[in-house]
Amino acid sequence: MNSDRAQPLKLAALIGGGGRTLLNIADHIDRGDLNAEVVCVIASKRSIAGTSRAEARGFTVHALDDFPDDSARQQQDRIDSWLEEAGTELVCLCGWLQWFRVSPNWDGRVLNIHPALLPEFGGVGMYGMNVHRAVLAAGRAESGCTVHFVDDQYDHGPVVVLRRCPVKPDDTPESLAARVYAEECRAYPQAIAECADGVVRYVDGKVVRELRSR
Repeated sequence: MNSDRAQPLKLAALIGGGGRTLLNIADHIDRGDLNAEVVCVIASKRSIAGTSRAEARGFTVHALDDFPDDSARQQQDRIDSWLEEAGTELVCLCGWLQWFRVSPNWDGRVLNIHPALLPEFGGVGMYGMNVHRAVLAAGRAESGCTVHFVDDQYDHGPVVVLRRCPVKPDDTPESLAARVYAEECRAYPQAIAECADGVVRYVDGKVVRELRSR
């Protein structure tokens, strides 16, 4: 991914739920705030709400359960094939709850967003409202979201963008989720833009930032 690029960064979005994260990215692109193009959308299931929302937005959606006889390895091979055929440059996990195989071709080219301040409240089972319930149960004064490069562990890998928000005394999991999601809507486009502009690079498993004068 080169800095000062003229052409839009080609993104793939892997969705596993309502598709809000994909639509937020698409909104930023449509407003001209993000020099990117969504060239591939993959859904974990055809039946999730995100599939119909993405199709209504004009995206063609590939769904893993259209191929029910695939083994786990065949599923990963199929994902790789879809990504490569679309010319994907950066993969964005958007509520994707399955393991993503980071093959050498995708090393340093896969982002995920997590609705908490990693490394706390991450790992298997820590998704959706489970995360916000855990934050409240732990009595934390703040929460937020983390955008990170994906490696071979759940919710692990070097951080690109981290945004914080307060936890209020009367918060419910739902109210905290809404506040965190507002930060997610800013964090993911920021992380994608920094990758597209070459401000952030992935080198030997670490994030390297280029300091630029304005």
